[in-house]
Amino acid sequence: MRTRRGMCYPKAAENQRDRLLKRRKVEQIDCRKKSRFSPEFDGEFAGRRDFFDALPDDLVLCVLCKLSSTARCPADFINVLTTCKRLNGLGLNSIVLSKACRKMLAVTAKNWSEPAHRFLKLCADTGNAEACYTLGMIRFYCLHNRGSGASLMAKAAIASHAPALYSLAVVQFNGSGGSKSDKDLRAGVALCARAAFLGHIDALRELGHCLQDGYGVKKNIAEGRRFLIQANARELASVLVACPSAVVPQSWLAWSPHRHGGEGGCPLLSDFGCNVPSPAAHPANQFLTEWFADRTGNVPGPGLRLCSHSSCGRPETRRHEFRRCSVCGAVNYCSRACQALDWKLRHKAECAPVERWAEEDDDVNVNVAGAGGEPMDER
Repeated sequence: MRTRRGMCYPKAAENQRDRLLKRRKVEQIDCRKKSRFSPEFDGEFAGRRDFFDALPDDLVLCVLCKLSSTARCPADFINVLTTCKRLNGLGLNSIVLSKACRKMLAVTAKNWSEPAHRFLKLCADTGNAEACYTLGMIRFYCLHNRGSGASLMAKAAIASHAPALYSLAVVQFNGSGGSKSDKDLRAGVALCARAAFLGHIDALRELGHCLQDGYGVKKNIAEGRRFLIQANARELASVLVACPSAVVPQSWLAWSPHRHGGEGGCPLLSDFGCNVPSPAAHPANQFLTEWFADRTGNVPGPGLRLCSHSSCGRPETRRHEFRRCSVCGAVNYCSRACQALDWKLRHKAECAPVERWAEEDDDVNVNVAGAGGEPMDER
C-alpha cells in the first residue's frame, strides 16, 4: 500500500508553526501582565517568579504578628492591610489581632466611626486584653452602654490587665453606672490590690490611701505609708527609664524628718510623690479626654462633671458622683490617684481656701490637700 509523504502534507507543518507562534504570544502576554503588576521585574527580570506568593502563610502570619505587637500607631498596620489582598486576609487573622499592642489600638475620638468600632470589637473577640479594655472604656463612658462596657473591662481584668483592674476599682469606689448604694468599697480595694500587685502605680497610691484612712479596709497607717512610698519610687523609676538623662536631686533620696515633700523634705515620703512629669495617659483615657473636649456634641449629661485631672477623662455617670476639694470646692476627682497627680501638676498652685461651699447632697467629699500640703482625709 502506497502512502503520502513529503510535500503531500503541507498543512501539518503550518499547524505546528501556528501552535508555536500562539504559545509565544501567550508567554509574552503573561510577561506583560507580570510586569504590569510588578514593575520591578521589568527588563532582564521580566517573567521571573514572584517569591512573595511562594511564601507559606505561617511565615507571613509570624511577620504580621511581630508588626501588630510593635506598631507605633494604627496607620502602621492599616498600610499593610491595604497593600494587597493576601496581606489583607492574613492581617485580619485572629492570631495577628490577638497580638495587637496598645499603640496599634490607639484610635482617636475625631476618627471614631462604625468601622473603627467593628475593628476594636474584632480584636476584642480574639481575647486581646488591650482591645477589651479600650472598647470597654469607650462603651461604658462615651456610648453609655454600661453593661457591655463593664463586661469587656472584666474580660480584660481576668487576663490580668492592670489598667482594667484599676478602672473597675474606680467604678466600685464611685458606684459608677448605678446609684450611691451600688458602691462596693471592699470590691474596690480587692481590685486595687490585684492591680497594685501587677505594678500599677495609681493602684498602689490608691491602696495606700485606703489603708491610711481605713476606707473599705481595716486601717493600717504604717502599711499605707509603705504603699505610698513604693508608688512614689516606681513613678520616679519609670521617669528615669523613659529619660535616663534626667537629674534627680540627692535630697529626694535622703531621709528627712519632714513627712511631706515641702522645702527640705523628701518627696518620696509624701502623699503625692516627686514633682516629675506625669506618665503618658493610656489611649483609652486619651480617647475620653478628646471625646468630651467638644462639650457641644459630647456632653456627659446635665449637671455631670469631668474628673479635674487633665489626663483622666472620666465623666460622672450620675450627679455628684465624684468628690470635691473641701478647701476650694472648685475641682473634683474620680479617685485619690487623680487627685495626687493633679495636685502636684496644677492644683497645688491654684488651691486657696474660700468660704465653705454649700453641701448639695450627702456624698462623701475628699479633703484635698490645701496650700500647706496637709494630707487627704475622708469625711
